[in-house]
Amino acid sequence: MPGGADHKAVVGRLVDEVMNAGRLDVIDELYVPELAARARGWIAPFRASFPDVHMEVVQLVAEGDAVATRFVCAGTHLGTWRGHPPSGRRFKVDEVYFFEFAGGRIARAWGLEDTYRRLRQLRLL
Repeated sequence: MPGGADHKAVVGRLVDEVMNAGRLDVIDELYVPELAARARGWIAPFRASFPDVHMEVVQLVAEGDAVATRFVCAGTHLGTWRGHPPSGRRFKVDEVYFFEFAGGRIARAWGLEDTYRRLRQLRLL
Protein backbone atom coordinates (compact mmCIF):
# COMPACT_ATOMS: atom_id res chain seq x y z
CA MET A 1 0.00 0.00 0.00
CA PRO A 2 1.42 3.40 -0.97
CA GLY A 3 2.51 5.70 1.83
CA GLY A 4 4.14 9.02 2.60
CA ALA A 5 7.34 8.54 0.60
CA ASP A 6 5.34 7.30 -2.42
CA HIS A 7 2.94 10.24 -2.17
CA LYS A 8 5.86 12.68 -1.96
CA ALA A 9 7.29 11.10 -5.11
CA VAL A 10 3.98 11.68 -6.94
CA VAL A 11 4.01 15.37 -5.96
CA GLY A 12 7.65 15.55 -7.05
CA ARG A 13 6.70 14.17 -10.46
CA LEU A 14 3.83 16.65 -10.71
CA VAL A 15 6.26 19.51 -10.18
CA ASP A 16 9.19 18.20 -12.24
CA GLU A 17 7.47 16.49 -15.14
CA VAL A 18 4.14 18.31 -15.49
CA MET A 19 4.59 21.85 -14.22
CA ASN A 20 8.26 22.39 -15.06
CA ALA A 21 8.67 20.19 -18.15
CA GLY A 22 5.14 20.59 -19.55
CA ARG A 23 4.46 16.88 -19.91
CA LEU A 24 0.67 17.00 -19.63
CA ASP A 25 0.47 13.33 -20.65
CA VAL A 26 1.81 12.42 -17.19
CA ILE A 27 -1.29 13.87 -15.48
CA ASP A 28 -3.23 10.66 -16.09
CA GLU A 29 -0.59 8.69 -14.17
CA LEU A 30 -0.63 11.06 -11.19
CA TYR A 31 -4.33 11.85 -10.68
CA VAL A 32 -7.36 9.63 -10.24
CA PRO A 33 -9.41 9.60 -13.47
CA GLU A 34 -12.15 11.77 -11.96
CA LEU A 35 -9.66 14.57 -11.24
CA ALA A 36 -7.25 14.28 -14.20
CA ALA A 37 -9.39 16.31 -16.61
CA ARG A 38 -9.86 19.09 -14.05
CA ALA A 39 -6.12 19.19 -13.36
CA ARG A 40 -5.36 19.38 -17.08
CA GLY A 41 -8.03 22.10 -17.37
CA TRP A 42 -6.09 24.53 -15.18
CA ILE A 43 -2.50 23.36 -15.77
CA ALA A 44 -2.59 23.60 -19.59
CA PRO A 45 -3.82 27.22 -19.72
CA PHE A 46 -1.47 28.27 -16.91
CA ARG A 47 1.51 26.80 -18.78
CA ALA A 48 0.32 28.49 -21.98
CA SER A 49 0.29 31.83 -20.14
CA PHE A 50 3.63 31.19 -18.44
CA PRO A 51 5.49 28.69 -20.67
CA ASP A 52 8.74 29.02 -18.71
CA VAL A 53 7.03 28.41 -15.37
CA HIS A 54 9.34 26.88 -12.81
CA MET A 55 8.20 25.49 -9.49
CA GLU A 56 10.61 24.63 -6.73
CA VAL A 57 9.58 22.44 -3.81
CA VAL A 58 10.55 24.13 -0.56
CA GLN A 59 8.97 21.62 1.80
CA LEU A 60 6.97 18.39 1.58
CA VAL A 61 5.24 16.93 4.62
CA ALA A 62 3.38 13.63 4.37
CA GLU A 63 1.04 12.04 6.86
CA GLY A 64 -1.12 9.07 5.98
CA ASP A 65 -2.81 9.72 2.66
CA ALA A 66 -2.05 13.46 2.65
CA VAL A 67 0.85 15.63 1.54
CA ALA A 68 1.29 19.32 2.34
CA THR A 69 3.66 21.14 0.02
CA ARG A 70 5.22 24.59 -0.03
CA PHE A 71 6.49 25.83 -3.39
CA VAL A 72 8.11 28.84 -4.95
CA CYS A 73 6.58 29.44 -8.38
CA ALA A 74 8.08 31.78 -11.00
CA GLY A 75 7.45 32.50 -14.65
CA THR A 76 7.20 35.04 -17.44
CA HIS A 77 3.81 36.27 -18.65
CA LEU A 78 3.97 35.32 -22.35
CA GLY A 79 0.35 34.33 -22.99
CA THR A 80 -3.09 35.65 -22.06
CA TRP A 81 -3.85 35.04 -18.38
CA ARG A 82 -7.15 35.86 -16.70
CA GLY A 83 -8.04 38.05 -19.68
CA HIS A 84 -4.76 40.01 -19.49
CA PRO A 85 -2.64 40.04 -22.65
CA PRO A 86 1.02 39.04 -22.30
CA SER A 87 3.07 41.62 -20.42
CA GLY A 88 6.50 39.99 -20.73
CA ARG A 89 6.99 40.55 -17.01
CA ARG A 90 8.11 37.93 -14.49
CA PHE A 91 6.59 36.88 -11.19
CA LYS A 92 7.84 34.87 -8.25
CA VAL A 93 5.42 33.86 -5.49
CA ASP A 94 4.94 31.34 -2.71
CA GLU A 95 2.25 28.67 -2.87
CA VAL A 96 0.99 26.03 -0.48
CA TYR A 97 -0.93 22.98 -1.68
CA PHE A 98 -2.54 20.05 0.04
CA PHE A 99 -2.99 16.75 -1.76
CA GLU A 100 -5.03 13.75 -0.68
CA PHE A 101 -4.34 10.35 -2.22
CA ALA A 102 -6.35 7.27 -3.11
CA GLY A 103 -4.72 4.21 -4.60
CA GLY A 104 -1.39 6.03 -4.98
CA ARG A 105 -2.85 8.87 -7.06
CA ILE A 106 -3.94 12.42 -6.27
CA ALA A 107 -7.65 12.29 -5.45
CA ARG A 108 -8.10 15.81 -4.07
CA ALA A 109 -6.05 18.98 -4.22
CA TRP A 110 -6.49 22.50 -2.99
CA GLY A 111 -4.09 25.31 -2.50
CA LEU A 112 -3.28 28.82 -1.47
CA GLU A 113 -1.59 30.97 -4.08
CA ASP A 114 -0.51 34.57 -3.70
CA THR A 115 -2.46 35.73 -6.76
CA TYR A 116 -2.52 39.33 -5.53
CA ARG A 117 1.28 39.44 -5.36
CA ARG A 118 1.51 37.75 -8.77
CA LEU A 119 -0.81 40.36 -10.27
CA ARG A 120 1.20 43.17 -8.64
CA GLN A 121 4.52 41.82 -9.93
CA LEU A 122 3.07 41.52 -13.43
CA ARG A 123 1.67 45.08 -13.05
CA LEU A 124 -1.81 43.86 -13.88
CA LEU A 125 -3.43 45.69 -10.94
